[in-house]
Amino acid sequence: MTVLDAAAQSAPQEGAAPASTLAVDFDTAPDRYRHWRLQTEGEVATATLAVDEAGGLVPGYDLKMNSYDLGVDIELYDLVQRLRFEHPEIKAVVLTGGMDRMFCAGANIRMLAQSSHAWKVNFCKFTNETRNGIEDAAENSGQTWVAALNGTAAGGGYELALACDQIVLIDDGSSTVSLPEVSLLGVLPGTGGLTRVVDKRHVRKDRADLFATKAEGYRGSTSVEWGLVDATTPRASFDEEVGRRTAAAAAASTRPGDAQGITLTPLEREVTDDNLRYPYVTAAINRTARRVDITVQGPDDAPPQDAAAVTTLGVDYWPLAVTRALDDLVLRLRTNEPDLGTWVLRTEGDTEKVLAYDQQLHDLADDWLVNEIRHYYKRTLKRLDVTSRSIIALVEPGSCFAGLLLELALAADRQYMLEGVFEDVDPDATPAALVLTASNDGAFPMGNGISRLHSRFWGRDDLLHAAREVLGRPLDAAGAASTGLVTMTLDDIDYEDELRMALEERASLSPDALTGMEANHRFVGPETVETKIFGRLTAWQNWIFYRPNASGPEGALRRYGSGQRASFDATRV
Repeated sequence: MTVLDAAAQSAPQEGAAPASTLAVDFDTAPDRYRHWRLQTEGEVATATLAVDEAGGLVPGYDLKMNSYDLGVDIELYDLVQRLRFEHPEIKAVVLTGGMDRMFCAGANIRMLAQSSHAWKVNFCKFTNETRNGIEDAAENSGQTWVAALNGTAAGGGYELALACDQIVLIDDGSSTVSLPEVSLLGVLPGTGGLTRVVDKRHVRKDRADLFATKAEGYRGSTSVEWGLVDATTPRASFDEEVGRRTAAAAAASTRPGDAQGITLTPLEREVTDDNLRYPYVTAAINRTARRVDITVQGPDDAPPQDAAAVTTLGVDYWPLAVTRALDDLVLRLRTNEPDLGTWVLRTEGDTEKVLAYDQQLHDLADDWLVNEIRHYYKRTLKRLDVTSRSIIALVEPGSCFAGLLLELALAADRQYMLEGVFEDVDPDATPAALVLTASNDGAFPMGNGISRLHSRFWGRDDLLHAAREVLGRPLDAAGAASTGLVTMTLDDIDYEDELRMALEERASLSPDALTGMEANHRFVGPETVETKIFGRLTAWQNWIFYRPNASGPEGALRRYGSGQRASFDATRV
């Protein structure tokens, strides 16, 4: 885990914002982990949380009792990714702790107390995304995660266990599971705890209420009866019980044990004050306008011949290279550039080549590696969906918004398309066109479980049917407008002025209001555990984290561990 040297020169003052001085690097690898140990044996991997107390991402706190901060979570995200791409033989993962009688004490309270509001919310968002990735591994990759709680799992520690498919708690007379945030800290379990307890583990509402307000939590037969864990067993038989469950999960997995994994080599990336450049993705920063212009390049070559050739290319396979770059870019911009409130998306390249890769992802979907790439792209698009930035897509001559790349435009809050060409620039250019494919109709679902196309036309089945009728057909500006795929089409005379005014207007609006508006507009239709987690993080936890009862000088976060009780404003809103 590396950060800019300037970040470490002095510890932030109480209440300071780490994000204002810290540039977070999301690059890591197992040989650089400070907080996790990864072991593989046959079909089973063991991920052990053994936090380095002195290894906090920001000065000012110690990571005691296996508590974690963003740096710990960045390593976990890397670990999850590597198990999926580098280890196709792994069919079950044991998640356990490296301390005696303590699995994980959750998010570090001192870190939360000294962090800015934006840092806390971003931290919770990234943590949730990583835990969703663990759940996605079981659902779509045949990789079952078993939480082997060798000690107490409190707060975010229990939330980490909740992301796993099964939870086994050691019965040693003292180890418990608990969510003490409400009773001790004046906040909510910010990484999906309450939602997963009732929606995923189906704990009864009244019991969930007792659980979330009992700081010490529950252990033994009560935790099993209520559904908080799947089993509890004495220390003598603990390893045997975990082994039995992982063996059963591995036996039921469809993951290919004899496949060849690929190495997730370090990303190629060039970073300057005003630009980030990757293979196929560039970002130009305009700080005056508080905007970043992101361009995604289409492939240079035709797709490789078959699945074996995809494996040979590995990280250089165009869809995977683009996904890795977009994933890293979204994380870096979201964490390190909070003032860049508007992201403008463009694509450039050969539409036919994009469509050829789009078709290959469909044709080879049963191949384990192509399956992983498809789901990684899905998760990256979901990360874009929940990012609190205004996203504008521009469809211009030379664009290649087709199939999987059209998902970027459909993820945007608005889409502007040029009618014809820029007469003063290239009068002989080919006018822009969009191409819908089957990929846009369900291959990359949103957190609500449906496609961005379906979400766009939610409740308007006639429009959804009309869009499906044009799958595979290039749509010019008139066709895209009539199908409802763009917000506005503009001719060459009006394009620059209209776009300039739209972007200036966006930059003038309240970022707080925009965040709430965009989150409401993006997630129509069905509710899922995922949309509930992110919706409640955006609304409830966002608000609660900011309130004096939690973050004020006499709030619970500030006074925790001081021997003083928090002073609460008792007024209900």
